[in-house]
Amino acid sequence: MFRVLVASVFAVVLGAVQRSDGRVLPATYIPAADIQTTRTQAIASKTVDTPIRTVDAGGHNVGVGLVHRFKGTGLSGGAVHDKVSEVYHVLEGSGTLVTGGTLVNPQRRDSAESVVTQINGPGVSGTAIEGGERRRISKGDVVIIPAGTPHWFPEIQEDITYTVVRIDPARVVALK
Repeated sequence: MFRVLVASVFAVVLGAVQRSDGRVLPATYIPAADIQTTRTQAIASKTVDTPIRTVDAGGHNVGVGLVHRFKGTGLSGGAVHDKVSEVYHVLEGSGTLVTGGTLVNPQRRDSAESVVTQINGPGVSGTAIEGGERRRISKGDVVIIPAGTPHWFPEIQEDITYTVVRIDPARVVALK
């Protein structure tokens, strides 16, 4: 399932995209071994969100990262990304994800923060989400979070690892 999803995303988004100048952009391949190495390093260093690759996909950037959250470590509040949409594919574990609703006590993130320049672009963070749809996600689930949609993991039932594909039409995140 995972390989089919990844292959489909890359085929659609990163395949042979023809630029206006006639050049064909190359496809980007991320081997499973790179994802596993990133996971191992993230757990050892307690890094939550690790960008693996961000590429020019012909008029927009597309990034792939790996997120690992430890059991019991829900985020302190929610987030909204102004320009970047995200697609999560859960590889293992489970957590409670809230999407939609209204961000409580929103604070704009500093534009110089690495999370803004290297991971998911400008946006706001909050202390919680009022309303929204609450759901438990687990291995095999896929969630699409459009830019501008509040989202938050208030509970992590067991360590959860997921890949995240970030679609960046405004090219606000640096290439990697």
